[in-house]
Amino acid sequence: MEIGGRKLKSGETMAAESVTQSAPPTRSRGRITLLENPKIPFALALLFADAVLVSLIIAFVPYTKIDWDAYMSQITGFLGGERDYRNLKGDTGPLVYPAGFLYIYSAFKYLTGGQVYPAQILFGVLYIVNLAIVLAIYVKTDVVPWWALCLLSLSKRVHSIFVLRLFNDCVAMTLLHAALLLFVHRRWNLGLILFSGAVSVKMNVLLYAPPLLLLMLKAMDISGVLLALSGAALVQILLGLPFLVSYPVAYISRAFNLGRVFIHFWSVNFKFIPEPVFVSRGFAILLLAAHLILLASFAHYSWCKHEGGLCNFLHSRYVFMRMKFALFLSSSFSKKVGKSSSSSLRILNKEHIVTTMFVGNFIGIVCARSLHYQFYSWYFYSLPYLLWRTNYPTLLRLILFVGVELCWNIYPSNSLSSVLLLCLHLIILLGLWSSPPEYPYEENKPSSCKNK
Repeated sequence: MEIGGRKLKSGETMAAESVTQSAPPTRSRGRITLLENPKIPFALALLFADAVLVSLIIAFVPYTKIDWDAYMSQITGFLGGERDYRNLKGDTGPLVYPAGFLYIYSAFKYLTGGQVYPAQILFGVLYIVNLAIVLAIYVKTDVVPWWALCLLSLSKRVHSIFVLRLFNDCVAMTLLHAALLLFVHRRWNLGLILFSGAVSVKMNVLLYAPPLLLLMLKAMDISGVLLALSGAALVQILLGLPFLVSYPVAYISRAFNLGRVFIHFWSVNFKFIPEPVFVSRGFAILLLAAHLILLASFAHYSWCKHEGGLCNFLHSRYVFMRMKFALFLSSSFSKKVGKSSSSSLRILNKEHIVTTMFVGNFIGIVCARSLHYQFYSWYFYSLPYLLWRTNYPTLLRLILFVGVELCWNIYPSNSLSSVLLLCLHLIILLGLWSSPPEYPYEENKPSSCKNK
């Protein structure tokens, strides 16, 4: 075939269609009703039981003063008209979160008057909302058995993070889980907006960005990906506009500082590393290299296995883009290219979306230089899913879950607990690596649905 006077090689055409090379396994799913799926009534009962538990915690367990007063001090400066991030400070130091944090906690201050008890009630509601979203994700996927959903309510540390410490991590992860639920329903553009909103509360959400970009390249064409990314960028610009027009350097350097070095004492995962090594640049570069290598390895050998590997998949996207561009060069060829283009995009199944997102984030957790206690909320809700994505026996899965929870409840952390946590993380990661990836696409469904 010829495009603009140039002959296209047959190998490139084959690369553009490489995502359809692997045949899906035979699997039939009927319509599942409420009574046929025990996950749904069990999830509803779990929500009710956990709501009662949260109420009892708020009523009888003393509040732990950590960051709420600092948040309120930072909010007071913002509401007072201060737009220089260098002057927004609290008891725990300067403000280091993007602008979305300020807007959300300003709303919290308005609703609670800055008082702890009503804030605990508000975060109790947030906890239940977040749990409901996570349960919806688990119910929509066919990975974790119904009885294992109770693991999502069994963390003493996560209950404490939400209703006894009121960390902004809770808000960021609730928005992230809501975005993931939208991705499961293939609402990519709206999901990207919520994802960007989560990033504007806390930067850790960016750990999900690499696997999310890969999923978008699978589910959308290049123009769709660019449009969705533009919407996410616009959210950041609009939220940060008051600071970008007044003190842009201060805002960007403080709110999006990726080079922060956390205090060694609070590290839960690398407490066994001597402090001089822990804070060194070499250790940071080593962890970053490990992070990138693991992401690339999982992308090549697992997430893109059915497309012939990461390189072949990216090449197919490149050829796909060229073929789309050919529409503007040859109107007589447009119908043929359009047909070939649509055949190279497939509908991702829910399990592949959730697995890729959770595993990508977990890789970042394993390679993080420092995990503080509130950071447990970054990946706790993915733990049951990840464990059931391995081929380990159920007893070992439960032992790993209990072991991780135990490490996060040892205060202060010590060399033994941090070594144990790292070993548990590596065992889980090894199980994920060794488990065969499922076919990533829906069966017998063309990509005719719109990317809303």
